[in-house]
Amino acid sequence: MRRTGEQNLKRITLALLSVLLISPALVAQTRKRATTPAKPKTTTSTTQNAAAAKTAGATRVAEQIKLLTRFIYLLGGAASNIASVDESIRRNQATPDAAQKNEAAKAQVRTGIQGFREGLDKLEIDFRATPELQPYYIKLAGVAAGAADAEQKAAANQFDPAARSLLQVVNRLSDVLLLM
Repeated sequence: MRRTGEQNLKRITLALLSVLLISPALVAQTRKRATTPAKPKTTTSTTQNAAAAKTAGATRVAEQIKLLTRFIYLLGGAASNIASVDESIRRNQATPDAAQKNEAAKAQVRTGIQGFREGLDKLEIDFRATPELQPYYIKLAGVAAGAADAEQKAAANQFDPAARSLLQVVNRLSDVLLLM
Protein backbone atom coordinates (compact mmCIF):
# COMPACT_ATOMS: atom_id res chain seq x y z
CA MET A 1 0.00 0.00 0.00
CA ARG A 2 2.76 2.20 0.59
CA ARG A 3 3.61 2.03 -3.01
CA THR A 4 0.13 2.89 -3.98
CA GLY A 5 0.11 5.73 -1.51
CA GLU A 6 3.45 6.88 -2.76
CA GLN A 7 2.27 6.59 -6.34
CA ASN A 8 -0.92 8.44 -5.46
CA LEU A 9 1.11 11.15 -3.78
CA LYS A 10 3.27 11.46 -6.88
CA ARG A 11 0.19 11.56 -9.08
CA ILE A 12 -1.46 14.19 -6.92
CA THR A 13 1.73 16.26 -6.81
CA LEU A 14 2.11 15.94 -10.55
CA ALA A 15 -1.54 16.84 -11.11
CA LEU A 16 -1.24 19.81 -8.75
CA LEU A 17 1.92 20.96 -10.49
CA SER A 18 0.22 20.60 -13.87
CA VAL A 19 -2.83 22.53 -12.69
CA LEU A 20 -0.63 25.25 -11.21
CA LEU A 21 1.37 25.55 -14.42
CA ILE A 22 -1.64 25.42 -16.74
CA SER A 23 -4.01 27.60 -14.70
CA PRO A 24 -2.19 30.94 -15.32
CA ALA A 25 -2.29 30.22 -19.04
CA LEU A 26 -6.02 29.51 -18.85
CA VAL A 27 -6.67 32.58 -16.74
CA ALA A 28 -4.64 34.70 -19.12
CA GLN A 29 -6.67 33.45 -22.06
CA THR A 30 -10.04 34.10 -20.47
CA ARG A 31 -9.15 37.33 -18.75
CA LYS A 32 -10.42 40.45 -20.47
CA ARG A 33 -7.81 42.87 -21.52
CA ALA A 34 -8.13 46.35 -20.19
CA THR A 35 -7.62 48.60 -23.17
CA THR A 36 -8.17 52.26 -23.45
CA PRO A 37 -11.24 53.01 -25.51
CA ALA A 38 -10.46 54.14 -29.03
CA LYS A 39 -10.75 57.84 -29.43
CA PRO A 40 -13.60 58.75 -31.70
CA LYS A 41 -12.24 60.09 -34.93
CA THR A 42 -13.24 63.51 -36.06
CA THR A 43 -14.40 62.20 -39.40
CA THR A 44 -17.66 64.05 -39.18
CA SER A 45 -15.99 67.44 -39.09
CA THR A 46 -13.47 66.37 -41.70
CA THR A 47 -16.25 64.99 -43.87
CA GLN A 48 -18.28 68.15 -43.37
CA ASN A 49 -15.30 70.31 -44.32
CA ALA A 50 -14.67 68.21 -47.41
CA ALA A 51 -18.33 68.40 -48.39
CA ALA A 52 -18.40 72.16 -47.84
CA ALA A 53 -15.26 72.62 -49.96
CA LYS A 54 -16.72 70.41 -52.67
CA THR A 55 -20.00 72.33 -52.64
CA ALA A 56 -18.19 75.66 -52.78
CA GLY A 57 -16.07 74.42 -55.70
CA ALA A 58 -19.11 73.13 -57.56
CA THR A 59 -20.87 76.44 -56.98
CA ARG A 60 -17.94 78.36 -58.44
CA VAL A 61 -17.82 76.08 -61.49
CA ALA A 62 -21.58 76.50 -61.97
CA GLU A 63 -21.24 80.29 -61.73
CA GLN A 64 -18.54 80.26 -64.40
CA ILE A 65 -20.76 78.14 -66.65
CA LYS A 66 -23.67 80.56 -66.22
CA LEU A 67 -21.55 83.63 -66.88
CA LEU A 68 -19.80 82.09 -69.87
CA THR A 69 -22.98 80.86 -71.53
CA ARG A 70 -24.59 84.28 -71.12
CA PHE A 71 -21.48 85.95 -72.53
CA ILE A 72 -21.36 83.55 -75.48
CA TYR A 73 -25.03 84.20 -76.19
CA LEU A 74 -24.42 87.95 -76.23
CA LEU A 75 -21.18 87.51 -78.17
CA GLY A 76 -23.10 85.83 -80.99
CA GLY A 77 -25.11 88.99 -81.67
CA ALA A 78 -22.15 91.28 -81.11
CA ALA A 79 -19.94 89.23 -83.41
CA SER A 80 -22.43 89.43 -86.25
CA ASN A 81 -22.78 93.19 -85.77
CA ILE A 82 -19.01 93.61 -85.64
CA ALA A 83 -18.62 91.52 -88.80
CA SER A 84 -21.23 93.55 -90.68
CA VAL A 85 -19.70 96.87 -89.63
CA ASP A 86 -16.23 95.57 -90.55
CA GLU A 87 -17.59 94.66 -93.97
CA SER A 88 -19.10 98.15 -94.32
CA ILE A 89 -15.77 99.69 -93.31
CA ARG A 90 -13.95 97.56 -95.85
CA ARG A 91 -16.29 98.85 -98.57
CA ASN A 92 -16.00 102.44 -97.28
CA GLN A 93 -19.71 102.57 -96.50
CA ALA A 94 -19.49 103.06 -92.71
CA THR A 95 -19.47 106.37 -90.94
CA PRO A 96 -16.52 107.26 -88.72
CA ASP A 97 -18.86 107.12 -85.72
CA ALA A 98 -19.91 103.56 -86.61
CA ALA A 99 -16.28 102.56 -87.04
CA GLN A 100 -15.43 104.04 -83.64
CA LYS A 101 -18.34 102.24 -81.94
CA ASN A 102 -17.30 99.03 -83.67
CA GLU A 103 -13.77 99.32 -82.26
CA ALA A 104 -15.23 100.01 -78.80
CA ALA A 105 -17.39 96.87 -79.11
CA LYS A 106 -14.34 94.82 -80.11
CA ALA A 107 -12.41 96.17 -77.13
CA GLN A 108 -15.31 95.34 -74.83
CA VAL A 109 -15.45 91.76 -76.12
CA ARG A 110 -11.67 91.38 -75.68
CA THR A 111 -11.89 92.74 -72.13
CA GLY A 112 -14.71 90.33 -71.31
CA ILE A 113 -12.76 87.33 -72.60
CA GLN A 114 -9.68 88.50 -70.69
CA GLY A 115 -11.76 88.69 -67.50
CA PHE A 116 -12.97 85.14 -68.02
CA ARG A 117 -9.42 83.92 -68.57
CA GLU A 118 -8.29 85.56 -65.33
CA GLY A 119 -11.24 84.10 -63.42
CA LEU A 120 -10.58 80.64 -64.84
CA ASP A 121 -6.89 80.95 -63.94
CA LYS A 122 -7.90 81.67 -60.35
CA LEU A 123 -10.38 78.78 -60.38
CA GLU A 124 -7.67 76.37 -61.56
CA ILE A 125 -5.25 77.63 -58.89
CA ASP A 126 -7.88 77.26 -56.17
CA PHE A 127 -8.74 73.71 -57.24
CA ARG A 128 -5.06 72.77 -57.34
CA ALA A 129 -4.41 74.32 -53.90
CA THR A 130 -7.46 72.87 -52.10
CA PRO A 131 -6.90 69.22 -51.12
CA GLU A 132 -10.61 68.35 -51.30
CA LEU A 133 -10.84 69.70 -54.86
CA GLN A 134 -7.59 68.25 -56.22
CA PRO A 135 -9.26 65.12 -57.65
CA TYR A 136 -11.32 67.39 -59.92
CA TYR A 137 -8.38 69.57 -60.92
CA ILE A 138 -7.22 67.02 -63.49
CA LYS A 139 -10.44 67.49 -65.46
CA LEU A 140 -10.46 71.25 -64.85
CA ALA A 141 -6.87 71.84 -65.94
CA GLY A 142 -6.74 73.59 -69.27
CA VAL A 143 -9.91 75.68 -69.08
CA ALA A 144 -7.85 78.83 -68.60
CA ALA A 145 -5.77 77.82 -71.62
CA GLY A 146 -8.99 77.50 -73.62
CA ALA A 147 -9.98 81.00 -72.55
CA ALA A 148 -6.49 82.23 -73.47
CA ASP A 149 -6.98 80.70 -76.92
CA ALA A 150 -10.28 82.58 -77.22
CA GLU A 151 -8.51 85.73 -76.10
CA GLN A 152 -5.90 85.35 -78.86
CA LYS A 153 -8.58 84.77 -81.46
CA ALA A 154 -10.49 87.84 -80.31
CA ALA A 155 -7.29 89.88 -80.48
CA ALA A 156 -7.04 88.80 -84.13
CA ASN A 157 -10.67 89.90 -84.71
CA GLN A 158 -11.83 86.26 -85.02
CA PHE A 159 -14.84 86.50 -82.75
CA ASP A 160 -16.76 83.44 -83.98
CA PRO A 161 -13.77 81.10 -83.42
CA ALA A 162 -13.25 82.80 -80.05
CA ALA A 163 -16.84 81.94 -79.12
CA ARG A 164 -16.26 78.32 -80.18
CA SER A 165 -13.21 78.15 -77.93
CA LEU A 166 -15.31 79.47 -75.06
CA LEU A 167 -17.93 76.80 -75.79
CA GLN A 168 -15.22 74.16 -75.36
CA VAL A 169 -14.38 75.75 -72.02
CA VAL A 170 -18.05 75.51 -70.99
CA ASN A 171 -18.09 71.85 -72.03
CA ARG A 172 -15.05 71.15 -69.89
CA LEU A 173 -16.51 73.00 -66.92
CA SER A 174 -19.72 70.99 -67.32
CA ASP A 175 -17.71 67.77 -67.25
CA VAL A 176 -16.07 68.86 -64.00
CA LEU A 177 -19.44 69.73 -62.52
CA LEU A 178 -20.77 66.29 -63.45
CA LEU A 179 -17.89 64.65 -61.59
CA MET A 180 -18.54 66.67 -58.49
